[in-house]
Amino acid sequence: MLAAVILALLIPTLAQAKPVTVGSKKFTESVILAEMARIALEQAGVPATHRRELGGSRILFDAVAAGDIDFYPEYTGTLRFETFADRKLKDDAALAPILAQRGLALSKPLGFSDGYALAIRVDTAKRYGVATLSDLARHPQLNVAVSNEFVDRADGWRALSAAYGYGAIKVRGIDHDLAYRALAGGQIDVTDVYTTDAEIAAYNLVVLKDDRAFFPRYDGAFLYRRSLPAKAVAALDALAGRLDEAKMRELNRKVRIDGMSETDVAREALGLKADTTAQDTLWSRLLARTREHFALVAVALGLALVIALPLGIAAARLPRLGTLVLPLTGVLQTIPSLALFVMLIPLLGIGAAPTIAALFLYSLLPIVRNTHAGLTGISPTLLDSAEALGLSRKTRLLRIELPLALPTILAGVRTAAVIAVGLATLGAIIGAGGYGQPILTGIRLANNGLILEGAVPAAVFALVIEGAFHLLERAITPRGLLKSTQ
Repeated sequence: MLAAVILALLIPTLAQAKPVTVGSKKFTESVILAEMARIALEQAGVPATHRRELGGSRILFDAVAAGDIDFYPEYTGTLRFETFADRKLKDDAALAPILAQRGLALSKPLGFSDGYALAIRVDTAKRYGVATLSDLARHPQLNVAVSNEFVDRADGWRALSAAYGYGAIKVRGIDHDLAYRALAGGQIDVTDVYTTDAEIAAYNLVVLKDDRAFFPRYDGAFLYRRSLPAKAVAALDALAGRLDEAKMRELNRKVRIDGMSETDVAREALGLKADTTAQDTLWSRLLARTREHFALVAVALGLALVIALPLGIAAARLPRLGTLVLPLTGVLQTIPSLALFVMLIPLLGIGAAPTIAALFLYSLLPIVRNTHAGLTGISPTLLDSAEALGLSRKTRLLRIELPLALPTILAGVRTAAVIAVGLATLGAIIGAGGYGQPILTGIRLANNGLILEGAVPAAVFALVIEGAFHLLERAITPRGLLKSTQ
């Protein structure tokens, strides 16, 4: 029965035709472009769905190459200098044969270039006389923070630093959407920007001139699988030339500054009216996110129980095995969560599968450790009495040891469940949905209401789990043992 419920939550109706899937990166422009493509495909009679905010360039490229998505908005400069940095491509035309080898292709250009640049506040620029990227090298005292992806890109900070002699400048990574607020608040002096960002004008920033022509063009287009239906490709190519830099900056402003939804802005860019039939209330969103989050946690915890309980029992019964199992599960717990989520993508793709796998691995330690502690902490006198009665090892385990260890085991399961609720929010970065989705969107749009829309239900969900396990412990623990633990 439980398996049927979980499958119903995770598996879409098979009777429906599989729609074309577009992905987007974790920034506003990518979401707008993906929505424009989705709507354009639907207008052309091609069913399409949008998996929003799946992280950075590498995650999206790997996803389209693996077939987890069918296409996504990309930039020629990113492909040349990040994705295929080792190929040393001389121009954008060299991309086509390399992409073809991987079963991929680029649509016709959308008409704009969204390049990288460095920006600084007007007052800081005047104070230090900084107008170009070369000028920045003379002021290592300035506080520079660039987006995390830009730090290590082949066309990012390291190469920029070598080209302009920034060796004396200390740099740190920051989320791109938080950088503008940090810049406005005076917490940093310089950050990287996209040249079509609406915040450049909104925050009255100066874009430093690239006087050595370091940055290439980043022409926007859609990177798609060559297996994409011809009708869908034609719909994407029909968007060619629709957007210039000024228009793209305006679309970004309407979302970032004016608070319009990406869908409404995309429809407007396509000359369509806003869709007034869409019913997306707070409660409907909460219900959908709760189902997604519950499915992630329930499946991961169920798998962890199946594996961790026997491991804990074996570790308690076989001390030599315990010296191996406990440290191993402890090592899994030390892997940074975001790194683990991303490392699992090549094996399991994007979405629920890698998220469940990561939550499963993080759930092992508390359950294994508490099962081991509960069984090894039983008084030797009780065990000797059970042995004197002639009980078999299996009977002793089921009738004596596990009931006595049950409160400790349940505490471990409860800890694993609460940890899973929190970590599951990171799954939104790789398309798993759940409460993390509004949190990511809220951070991107600097919308505290959206952040709370994900954070508060996640906290409530964790509290509900705490209470449910407390009631479960009271219900299944023998009354005599329950009194002794009160």
